[in-house]
Formats: sequence, structure tokens, C-alpha cells
Amino acid sequence: MEELRILSKIEARQINPVVLAFLGDAVYSLYVRQRLVLSGEGKAADFQRAAAKVVSAKGQSEFLDKVLPLLTEEESDVFRRGKNAKKATKSKSATSLEYSRSTGFEAVLGYLHLTGETERINELLSIADDRDFKGIASSQPFKPPH
Repeated sequence: MEELRILSKIEARQINPVVLAFLGDAVYSLYVRQRLVLSGEGKAADFQRAAAKVVSAKGQSEFLDKVLPLLTEEESDVFRRGKNAKKATKSKSATSLEYSRSTGFEAVLGYLHLTGETERINELLSIADDRDFKGIASSQPFKPPH
């Protein structure tokens, strides 16, 4: 198995933004699931329902209103590329705009993950409050798998 490595910003920018979003979706999902589990409130089925709401395109688009003003110029460029990228699929439960915005958000998270910027991921995701996470109590930092 190939060892995971950190990419340079130049290398990461060369990756298709929809592919960055594919990775970013997993990063965000892991963050949300970890936050749910560490809250200690509920069972796996409860966690799954809560995670599905938060990780959905609609949930991400709502959260993005808080994140967008904090993005750097570089992150904003990745967001725009992801938002405007041609997508092979369409959301069944979100508007076209919500889906495009969530793809942009996920592209930023994928980009930050590939470039090893875990602290920046934590900084952006930590602005969520309990309302964003439908009552999830814990705000533990994201710890990527080794």
C-alpha cells in the first residue's frame, strides 16, 4: 500500500475540483461523525440521521454562509472552481445552487486535507455551533486517520 503524502499547493490545484470534493466529502463526514460520537449523546442510528442532515448538500450550503467570509483568496478560488465545475450527478434533495455550493465547500476541504492543512480545517469547521449540528454537544478538533 502506498504511503499517503502531503501534496504541494501546486500539485493539489492540478486535481479536478470534483475529485477534490469527493475527498472533501469524506473529510467533512468524518469530522461530523467524530463530533457526534464524542458528544456521547445517542446511538448509531441517531448519529446516522443527524450526520445525514448535517453532511447533506442543503446542510453544507447553510453552514457555508458562515465559512465563506473566512476563506482566503486561494481557498475562495478552489471554492469557485468546485462550485462551477461540471458535475456528473445531481442532488435529489437539494437545489442546484445548494448542490453547487456544497461541492465548492467540499473541494476546499479536500484541497486543505491534501496539502496537510488540518489546523485550517479545524479553524473553519470549529465555527459551527450546536444549531449547525442539530444539538451535537462536543466540539473536538478533527484528527485525520493515520
